[in-house]
Amino acid sequence: MSITSSEIRTQPDVWLRALAQVEQATDLLAAAGERVLVLGCGTSAFVAESLAALRENAGLGVTDAAYASEPRAWRDYDRVIVLSRSGTTTEVIDAMRAVPQGVRIVAVTGVADSPVASLASDVLLLDFADEKSVVQTRFPTTFLMLARAAFGENVDHVVQQARDALDAPLPLDAASFDHFVYLGTGWTYGLAQEAALKIREAAQAWSESYPLLDYRHGPLAVAHDSSLVWMLGAADEKLGAEISATGATVRLSSLDPIVELVQAQRLAVELAESRGLDPDRPRHLTRSIVLA
Repeated sequence: MSITSSEIRTQPDVWLRALAQVEQATDLLAAAGERVLVLGCGTSAFVAESLAALRENAGLGVTDAAYASEPRAWRDYDRVIVLSRSGTTTEVIDAMRAVPQGVRIVAVTGVADSPVASLASDVLLLDFADEKSVVQTRFPTTFLMLARAAFGENVDHVVQQARDALDAPLPLDAASFDHFVYLGTGWTYGLAQEAALKIREAAQAWSESYPLLDYRHGPLAVAHDSSLVWMLGAADEKLGAEISATGATVRLSSLDPIVELVQAQRLAVELAESRGLDPDRPRHLTRSIVLA
């Protein structure tokens, strides 16, 4: 069993451990009325988008998400949340140093003695969710489960739902597809981007992600009988029928969006292994981007 496969299976237990920190997470993430900027790179940028949507939907205040690697105009934020599993990502460190003095910075990281942690005002440490594999999802799913609880959502049922899904075989044969599309809406669009990234990273396969209803505005043109189109956190049957008419296989969401993401990563690992690839060590990638 690959490292990735092993780490995927531990997620329900890791989520339970994280939920014990909900009081601290509420203090650091859920201050009502504050204007918040969330920053990250790669997977963390997608998680930032999901977090921003979740926080605004909870009525806690204006929340923007941005790539730490992209220059942006500063707005009058009360707090900046930075996401970095390794705590060593150069662009995240540079972005933190550019935050005006006096603005509270919260670092969400898996490494306590990291540069990102040392630059932050506060640290939400999830070291028990860190991962050995380059291709990772356990850290982001753990953080989003904790954030949802901090924003007042009851997520207890999601843990058992994930256990049940992991105990069952995948309902899809990854090797029967050559094109993978993930669709999300609201906070699950960030998850769709992450699911598509896992396919590219682990299996070197053709994958895309779009906001749910935007898929019919052009991308539908390349759907074919070897396409899998997977809706995360949505079950739009009308859109599904339009996609099915192309010959593509459509999967409507039936589980919690976080569990759907876990299933999507399982599919990426299965596809990689069917192609003779190591899902733990994708070509050209490392666990952290540290620039000279």
